Amino acid sequence: MRPPYSRRASQLKASDIRELLKLTKKPKIISFAGGLPDPQCFPYKEVDVLSTEVIEEDYVKALQYGTTEGFNRLRRALARRMNQKFRTKVHADEIIVTCGAQQGLDLISKVFIDRGDIILVENPSYLGALSAFRLFQAKFAGVPMDNDGLKTDKLEKALKKFEKKSKRPFLYTVPSFQNPTGVSMTLERRKELMELASRYDLVIVEDNPYGELRYSGKAMPPLKAMDKEGRVVYLGTLSKVLSPGMRIGWVAASEGIRHKLVLAKQATDLCTSTLIQYIAHKYITEGHMVRQIKKINAVYKRKRNIMLKAMDSEFPEEVSYTRPDGGIFIWVKFPKKVNSRELLKRSIKKEKVAFVPGDAFFINEGEGLDTARFNFSYPTEERIQEGIARLGRILKKELRA
Repeated sequence: MRPPYSRRASQLKASDIRELLKLTKKPKIISFAGGLPDPQCFPYKEVDVLSTEVIEEDYVKALQYGTTEGFNRLRRALARRMNQKFRTKVHADEIIVTCGAQQGLDLISKVFIDRGDIILVENPSYLGALSAFRLFQAKFAGVPMDNDGLKTDKLEKALKKFEKKSKRPFLYTVPSFQNPTGVSMTLERRKELMELASRYDLVIVEDNPYGELRYSGKAMPPLKAMDKEGRVVYLGTLSKVLSPGMRIGWVAASEGIRHKLVLAKQATDLCTSTLIQYIAHKYITEGHMVRQIKKINAVYKRKRNIMLKAMDSEFPEEVSYTRPDGGIFIWVKFPKKVNSRELLKRSIKKEKVAFVPGDAFFINEGEGLDTARFNFSYPTEERIQEGIARLGRILKKELRA
């Protein structure tokens, strides 16, 4: 049989990270690979109680189809939370509830991308976004980063190339605790970015999954809070602060863009799970979310500190790494002689430790082979210390060879 696959389907490739996540099911493997929350932090008791309450109070609506835009009371709660927490000026009507932020990326791809379109992305960038854009046969223009985030001077040079094009690219960015590097864009860079967006008529897709996971340093406003022209399409999610299994995300966008996204979602899944939206609404409005974020921030701050301390102690001095103020990732830079893909093979075989090779996050093949992404939210404190010690032994041998 020869299935009639589309050209798009022929380009599909397995995600490095999703394949590595399979390793977390093996008890002997210490995995720093996935971006998984700590399951010990899941508020399962509260969700259990709220689920029962939702069914008992209004099972007729909670188990029925919902509107494509989402449960109105949840949309209002999300808008209110954004406005209180981040000082945005988002109205509930601008919000679409999605099946995780990843569906938001898919809908944005359907609405914005034609075959061959160029997308501006941070380099390195979130692999899930690159995969979503690639599915719609986009091409990429990478904007370099440093410890202050996306380099706005490099962005302006890229924008000048598209000034006379009839169709401009959009920019995809994770300005707060970026995936994969963990760095955050400074306030000065955020202001510069918004000025460039206005000058060059740039639409910005801002992904903010880690914005509330801050453990130190001064809070930065999301780009959406600085958006006076409706050019920022904001992606939010409850996956990192409530539960990834509930698959609740949202897009906040100006009316014209929101309408197009709704039409795309109608053809995709009709609506996000009504039952889960009802539960999420109760969870937020009854005060559980505030307590949950306080709890997970304390846990993740401790884990971040443990991983950094272990790296300081166990890694050779030639290895450098970011020291993020929040989020769930640390970005490691090895000496040029270290190939992170080869290092991963030896690490799994000899020491049973997994991480994500950094080249997976770059837009060009062969870039970033001397880098890697480490997650500290999922493994236990003991496994963080043990895993970094094991990897340190391999690195010391590697650099002595």
